Amino acid sequence: MDFGFLDQLWVARIPLLKGLGVSISISLLSIVAGTVLGIFVGLALIYAYRPVQWLVRGYTDFIRGTPVLVLVLASYYVLSTVGIDLGPFQAGVLALAVFCSSHVGELVRGALQSIPKGQTEAAKAIGLTFPQTFAYVLGPQALRQALPAWVNTAAEMVKASTLLSIIGVGELLLRTQEVISRTFMSLEFYFFAGFLYFVVNYGIERFGRYVERKTAVPS
Repeated sequence: MDFGFLDQLWVARIPLLKGLGVSISISLLSIVAGTVLGIFVGLALIYAYRPVQWLVRGYTDFIRGTPVLVLVLASYYVLSTVGIDLGPFQAGVLALAVFCSSHVGELVRGALQSIPKGQTEAAKAIGLTFPQTFAYVLGPQALRQALPAWVNTAAEMVKASTLLSIIGVGELLLRTQEVISRTFMSLEFYFFAGFLYFVVNYGIERFGRYVERKTAVPS
């Protein structure tokens, strides 16, 4: 990277920073919404009535087997045909959150099923309700087991946010492409964008390590 690139990078700093902010906002919203929904999906896969389990199982299998790009296009174009008009940003967050929820649901299901049933029975024996059992007994143990895989899922959402440029969301990749079309410095700016995505995902990984240390059982 020569001084010519640095000069162009300084000129393009505002649109690139705005694009980075949009990417972070989309990733954060989709991860939070997808995680919350995924917790309920995981609980339904284990504790719901059998017909509900079948429906939720069909939901997770269908979403996990569908490419993210198809979900993005469906959220933006298909929903508008049934009267649900979402902007590009809202449609993108919805698509990524739905995709995230299917993966988090499977993580929660696997983590909960690995906990011995005797602990749930013991919680019932001392009079705990199911919400209390989940909050104080099952949830903390499931969190420790699902956390590493959840970090990977969160990182995938950051990378999947690049697909939203196809519906006109002004995230980092789209802003980078706009800068490249003006400067013709494709290698330099794509490398720089990749570095920014790495920084964001590294921050997620460090956050996961921090939570893992805080929730670890003292030896």
